[in-house]
Amino acid sequence: MLAAAAVCPCPPLLVPEVAAGAAPELDAARAACTDALGVLAAARPDRLVVVGPVDSGEVEAYPEGTVGSFRGFGVDVDVRLGRAGEEATSGRELPYALAVGAWLLGRTGWSGAPIEGLGVGEPLAAERCIQEGRDIAARAERVALLVMGDASACRTLKAPGYLDERAEPFDAGVARALGSADVKALRELDTGLARELKVSGRAPWQVLAGAGEHAALEGALLYEDAPYGVGYIVATWS
Repeated sequence: MLAAAAVCPCPPLLVPEVAAGAAPELDAARAACTDALGVLAAARPDRLVVVGPVDSGEVEAYPEGTVGSFRGFGVDVDVRLGRAGEEATSGRELPYALAVGAWLLGRTGWSGAPIEGLGVGEPLAAERCIQEGRDIAARAERVALLVMGDASACRTLKAPGYLDERAEPFDAGVARALGSADVKALRELDTGLARELKVSGRAPWQVLAGAGEHAALEGALLYEDAPYGVGYIVATWS
């Protein structure tokens, strides 16, 4: 059963070394993420699953101990999913969204439940994502989710996807749904529109919807903004 969830954005720019001189611009987002992870810790889950987008169209599992790196952004920063003493043998590195999640957990000193990672591809149908969430919720008596993903990338002229007038209302609807733990609204997200607006969080959010179907949790919106023209949302369910 889902005991708690934290929803965080996943840009590598959250890592100060990656952002370099622009790091202070995301201080508020980082602080909100720290607060959100505090809600996960307070829930004392039996298992934590970090869910984030991947480039493939599949579901990809990453065991505890999987490493990730931000060296592709020119910085000497490595991360590990879970406890420092664990080491996975799969040979795969964490995709960037899950690496950001691992960085957030390391930054806040997570020492609670065992951790695993789950990557979900953007092309996955809503029902597949929802079923993945149901399966996750059934893995332990108290499951927590750290859900990584960005809203639209089309909020301004300089945004990665340029300006699209549909982006702001889409993001506002997602923020309302995440901030109120509205499972129905998340299940019914327009997957086609999300793709056109370059939303990376759609599939992870629908995994959350599946996990939270019978949990009766209350939501709280901690942060919503669009620096660099990309929608970033931080929310908790508890």
